[in-house]
Amino acid sequence: MNQFKTQTQTASTTTYDAGLRDHFRNVYNVMCLGLFVTGAVAYGIANWPAAISLLFGTPLKWVVMLAPMAFIFFGFTRNAVMKKTAGQLKTLFVLFSATFGLSLSTIFLAYTGADIARAFFITSGTFAAMSVWGYTTKRDLSALGSFLIMGVIGLIIAMVVNIFLQSTMMDFIISSIGVLIYTLMTAYDTQNIKASYSASHGDDANQKMAVMGALGLYINFIMLLQFILSLVSGRD
Repeated sequence: MNQFKTQTQTASTTTYDAGLRDHFRNVYNVMCLGLFVTGAVAYGIANWPAAISLLFGTPLKWVVMLAPMAFIFFGFTRNAVMKKTAGQLKTLFVLFSATFGLSLSTIFLAYTGADIARAFFITSGTFAAMSVWGYTTKRDLSALGSFLIMGVIGLIIAMVVNIFLQSTMMDFIISSIGVLIYTLMTAYDTQNIKASYSASHGDDANQKMAVMGALGLYINFIMLLQFILSLVSGRD
């Protein structure tokens, strides 16, 4: 009986591990799709002078800057997610990524290609390391949640204030704190994705959670990239 119980537990663990690996593969595939769309749109717009003039030389610039936030606050709320299929949610994520690409297109005008490439590789390495740590660590990172949320709120307030102050020192401090916050956020979100997975949720629910997990990691990557880019380039 004990041997049968052990074999059953081993089979169950093996099935769970395989399902979890597939779940994370889905998360990272969706996240990478979003990053590719964002990069392609940003690069394309940056090399299209007429589009740059239209989007950033007119009041449309406010629409471009605020549109990603509108997606977050209205498209990815709990109620909105519950009403959508996994396929619809993935399509919404791709549209969100494209919209974010519009607002990020100016980085190709403000920074050199070498700075962007260097920041991208640093961001990729940092993100990968923290995501692996968040997946493998036995330490409960849930206590970081409140700290990180307060940190993000404080960061947003500081960024708004610095729009008027235009302080180089404050920009450096904001970027440094931003790197710390979104580095920890990557590990925190990765552990949450792992903890939330269960085969019993069903394929549709797990696919929805994969898209939402990808959304969180995507935002972490984009924000981390921008703060690191600011630091490595020495520009605002």
